[in-house]
Amino acid sequence: MYYILLILQAFIMNWYISKIVFGIHVENHQSQQFDEQLRLIQADSTEEAFLKARMIGLGEEDSFINDKNAQIKWEFINVAELIPIKKLEDGVEVYSRIHEMEEGTSYVNFIHQRAISLRLNARPLF
Repeated sequence: MYYILLILQAFIMNWYISKIVFGIHVENHQSQQFDEQLRLIQADSTEEAFLKARMIGLGEEDSFINDKNAQIKWEFINVAELIPIKKLEDGVEVYSRIHEMEEGTSYVNFIHQRAISLRLNARPLF
């Protein structure tokens, strides 16, 4: 009975993709780094999804010393995007971003190289 309730809940609640952004601060390092994470959120409303995404971000802030004895600080910036997913099924679009650039050939080549790498890494090693 418990499993049936979980399955029903998955169909009743809404799903969202959230973009959670972290700032990565490295001691004595001039350039700034940012980590953009896409996270799947299940919630009753957009407001609840936003709050859940914020809680994830705040919960994953961290500070530590790396192998070069420099302090690293992961600081939650905020939730940058919250996109509702209309339906969960095979092949449904969950995220889209348009790139515009002067020279597209290098981007197309980069995408082909990434695809080759993904395909090679997915093959069984026997």
